[in-house]
Amino acid sequence: MMQEQLHITNGTSLTNYLEELDIKGEKLTWHEMLCEGSTSENIDSETFLETRNQFLNTFYNVDLDAYEFKDAFKPLDHAKNYTSITLWFEYDLFCHINLIAAISLIRQKKIDLPIFLVCSGRIKGQTGLKGLSELDADQLFTHYQNRIELNSKDLELAEMLWKIYCGKDHNLFKKYITKPSSFKYLGNCLKAHLKRFPDSQSGLGTLERNILEIIFKNRVNSKHHLLGYILNYQGYYGYGDLQIERMIDSLDLFFTKENNQLKLNRKGHEALLGHHNFSTEINNNLDYGGVNRLQFQFNQKENKLIKTISNAH
Repeated sequence: MMQEQLHITNGTSLTNYLEELDIKGEKLTWHEMLCEGSTSENIDSETFLETRNQFLNTFYNVDLDAYEFKDAFKPLDHAKNYTSITLWFEYDLFCHINLIAAISLIRQKKIDLPIFLVCSGRIKGQTGLKGLSELDADQLFTHYQNRIELNSKDLELAEMLWKIYCGKDHNLFKKYITKPSSFKYLGNCLKAHLKRFPDSQSGLGTLERNILEIIFKNRVNSKHHLLGYILNYQGYYGYGDLQIERMIDSLDLFFTKENNQLKLNRKGHEALLGHHNFSTEINNNLDYGGVNRLQFQFNQKENKLIKTISNAH
């Protein structure tokens, strides 16, 4: 059998784009969104499937198709068919959690092949951060030609970060924020992750606060209008429509609709001013890997997560 490359992409849109551009090799599409919900360290396990299915069903009313999930990863069981693996992931937290999981799965399967990374973000001469599917053909080919071969330290780092994410102490991420590696945007993503936890003053995560600030500073006509704002101004999170919609709904207690405009109510203003900690009132009790977000709060002064008082024993 002729050997070829294996490409692991961050979604169907990019997989189709690579096919259109006739980039050779087999394509494996990574569909999971591991930046939300419980995870277990061993990805190729029944425990992992059961954990993910329970999360997706509870929060998004989606059932994980176990056969489809396993079938998608079958190429990794035939590593001898490939000369190398190229990972196509973006600058944001959504992609980086999936990226470290993908590398961990490759290592769990003891695959010994060169592994390359194509990662988009800042484009010379342009403002903002760009996803891979947003690049034109020339830009994408340039990224591909300049792909980075991950060394053993990069792979060990990714595996360690996945273990931390599945564990109980996410403060362990802090020492890796400034650690040199081939993952250009990793530090930004780790900082963004820690600030997803409730702020110790307001009880709002960074993105939740940003949502309220958008309502306060702009004329927002509806939740759908608000969704568009957030998708375009979410920084290093990379959340999709479903995630943002769920977050907006969880913040209902902070705003009302008056004269076809969303406006902050008293609680919304108090939250922005940090006059009260609203963490237990917000309907956002997600797990992030191995911890529940309500078990910890981010302390700005100490620049770290601290246990929520009710859990500090």
